[in-house]
Amino acid sequence: MRFIIFVIIFNIHLSASVLSARDIRVDPTSGDDSSTFGPVKSISRAIRIAKPGDTIHLLPIVYRDYAGFYGVQGEPGKPITLDGHGAILEGSDPLDPRQWQEVQPGLFRCSNLLPHLNNAIISRWFFLWNGKMNHMGRTSKGPSAPLKKPEELESGEWTFIEDVSRKQSESNKIFGDFYLKLSPGMELAKANIFVPTRSAGVQFSSNKENHNAHLIIRNLTATHPYNDGFNIHGHCEDVLFENIRAIECGDDGISAHETAQYRVDGFVSIGNSTGICDTGDSQTSYNRVFIRDCLGFDLYFLDTGQYSLSNAVVLSSAARTLHVTGREKKHRPCSLNIDNVYIRRMTDVNEVRVSKHSRFDARRLTLQGLKFQATGGEVKLHNSMMRSEPKAKQKPARYDYIAATESRGPLVSEVILWRDVRWIADHNIYDVSLFRFDKTTYTKSNFSEFQTLTGQDTHSHFQSSTANNEKTGADLRMLEKLVVPENDQPLLRTP
Repeated sequence: MRFIIFVIIFNIHLSASVLSARDIRVDPTSGDDSSTFGPVKSISRAIRIAKPGDTIHLLPIVYRDYAGFYGVQGEPGKPITLDGHGAILEGSDPLDPRQWQEVQPGLFRCSNLLPHLNNAIISRWFFLWNGKMNHMGRTSKGPSAPLKKPEELESGEWTFIEDVSRKQSESNKIFGDFYLKLSPGMELAKANIFVPTRSAGVQFSSNKENHNAHLIIRNLTATHPYNDGFNIHGHCEDVLFENIRAIECGDDGISAHETAQYRVDGFVSIGNSTGICDTGDSQTSYNRVFIRDCLGFDLYFLDTGQYSLSNAVVLSSAARTLHVTGREKKHRPCSLNIDNVYIRRMTDVNEVRVSKHSRFDARRLTLQGLKFQATGGEVKLHNSMMRSEPKAKQKPARYDYIAATESRGPLVSEVILWRDVRWIADHNIYDVSLFRFDKTTYTKSNFSEFQTLTGQDTHSHFQSSTANNEKTGADLRMLEKLVVPENDQPLLRTP
């Protein structure tokens, strides 16, 4: 009898738990934000009323909205889930001609485009002009052209002029005017210009007492914010991002800060200033990743964080490909673990760089058309491949940025190891022009001297015209099916 009573009570508890998990729907057209169960009008209202175990459902449409998580917590085994179902979080809005004044024929000025401006925002800024990002040759974390004077603008260009007389002491806020130049006779209302008015697609922030935890964000695209697609600040834990995309964001596709802890399974990053940029003491892991057409960095890992990247393809055209940068006098080095990753340089000469106070541990890594330089730290490289890239056919650059050159010659790979580097490596294939350790250069003919001197790379060798296989380098066949969007698969096969 006691057993039967226990089973009944358990089933009642289980049923109540299942029934308590709600589906909250967000419908910008018919939703009502005064509702406590939905459908609601805004994403912020849905997040505010969500309880552990609840799932927020978006429609597969474009939302001119963002998802802000500020101390939102599910429970272990009962996460709060935001399922986008293919929704797009659009960070821009159509330009409002009423905010602009025509100061000269075809030259328009706006003094109050955003309520708050600082130099970081201006460094990331762009306008969407006929659906195309216009950076004016500038980007965050990369070399940037100086802003033009208004009288220097040509049709289809913009600039910003700071009013230094309004500068406030001990404040990073700045004031000034934006200028746009249109073709003669073009009406501003018909110019099809959009303004990035939101800072992120998904935003996390918290304090020590109230952090984000036990969350799932899936099936969602963030595009055209002036900062990051997925901007993760403060502390968070037990957070999963699944099948997300960051497209044409002003700064990073996704970025972890402070002590953020999360996993990403399925991430596409295209046309952002940086594909992934993680900082602070964060702990992140990325699986099934595709990155292309970045401007500043493709991959950037800093400070004392512990990071991992697996099953990834990076088609590199940024000003810098991959940097791992630790900090002096910190409690631990910056650490990046890599497994089954293919990084191919698509434009001009560039490098993967590992700095002092860093650890770089890679298996099944293929670097194509890239130099590898370690200025310090510890590097582990096993079952990996470094090879040169043949001359590329001329093709138009996708973005108006100085790093996206239209054509280039062959890219010859090199390995450069500074004296203080701790190098632990074996079973690698090197199709490189030189392999330098400290001040000594090794080639195919004398590589055995390096092996004897260091006791490393015992089973590694130089080999020209190498091809990936199941044991050495990234598994391209698997990656093509697993992580590369169908429209981008031809990029893997053509020089």
